[in-house]
Amino acid sequence: MDYYKDNNYSRRGPGFFSTVIVALVSALLGGIIAVTLVPTVYGNKQVTPSSQVVLNAGPTTPSVPTEGTANFPVTQIAKATGPAVVGIANFQSRGSLFGGGGSTEVGSGSGFIIDAQNGYIVTNNHVISGAEKIIVSLADGRNINARLVGGDERTDLAVVQVPDTKDLVATQLGDSSKLQVGEPVVAIGNPGGQEFARSVTTGVVSATNRILNIPGEASFNLIQTDAAINPGNSGGPLVNYQGQVIGINSAKNQEQGFEGMGFAIPITDALPTIKQLIEKGYASHPGLNVQIDPRYTAEYATQRGWPEGAYVSKVTPGGPAEKAGIRAGDVLTKINGIAIKSSLELTHQLLKNKPGDTVTVTVYRDNKNVDVSVTLVEIKSQ
Repeated sequence: MDYYKDNNYSRRGPGFFSTVIVALVSALLGGIIAVTLVPTVYGNKQVTPSSQVVLNAGPTTPSVPTEGTANFPVTQIAKATGPAVVGIANFQSRGSLFGGGGSTEVGSGSGFIIDAQNGYIVTNNHVISGAEKIIVSLADGRNINARLVGGDERTDLAVVQVPDTKDLVATQLGDSSKLQVGEPVVAIGNPGGQEFARSVTTGVVSATNRILNIPGEASFNLIQTDAAINPGNSGGPLVNYQGQVIGINSAKNQEQGFEGMGFAIPITDALPTIKQLIEKGYASHPGLNVQIDPRYTAEYATQRGWPEGAYVSKVTPGGPAEKAGIRAGDVLTKINGIAIKSSLELTHQLLKNKPGDTVTVTVYRDNKNVDVSVTLVEIKSQ
């Protein structure tokens, strides 16, 4: 199936369906995203401070009444939540035709205010990837230079901050863990840029716990919705009928013949990373300290008579994987007994843990499967 991350840029990569095409909301995705897939060696384990971040400081959008009103609920949701939805433009340096320099808008997306008092705005990492300047467009018409607080490729989440917090209002946050299939939802964002700012589309929760083999989104069990999601919607909120944000719109299936298959990152699952980005400027993730070769596909494994999994091309000296006996040439096939068929599925399973946890890794080597215990270390998003 064809997927895009809501922008005018595309790239081809593996998916959990036969063919996946991902079109990004920003100009750049910034490389393969996975906890253990990076070719560089991360530093020693960092001491992670306890979270002190309290979100939703300052004014928030009003609750939407569910009883005793004759108004159509979506109308109320749009009025209540719309002022907290923003446009985000990604500017990067580009040479001009006559040899001069300059800053050009290379992509745009959406975001939503999560803390009005401090000016914090949540979006997708691919919306702001590579940005040298970020412009946030507010509902009242203001365009404000924003700074990047932190971005995380592994979860495709980012937080930006605007200095002028006058009259800002933050969204209310819901509990995505309580979503039910068939529950009505509303997507709000800027499809196509500012010309169509704060467009509202409506639908239902089509499914939960969807996994896509798209870097970043593969880290979560996603919400599937038939609410229309178009280029520029990335980073915008998916809202329930109480006016609460329950998801972050991130991707859509656009294969010919398929309609109404959008995907959102559940807000409850995203909050720990969002809080880390605000508190520390980076996100902490658990890692094995190995390098995975993405060329190891199901077809290649079948030809060799090997199992599907994640092929280890390099092991960091002195890292937890080496200490556990994992070697280059091994195929990692399970984490804590759960089968993994690709590098992105490895990331998905690892992110269910935290640095310092001990996991059981099943290793295929010399036509045998061996279980080893590995204590995960911390790796940072930046």
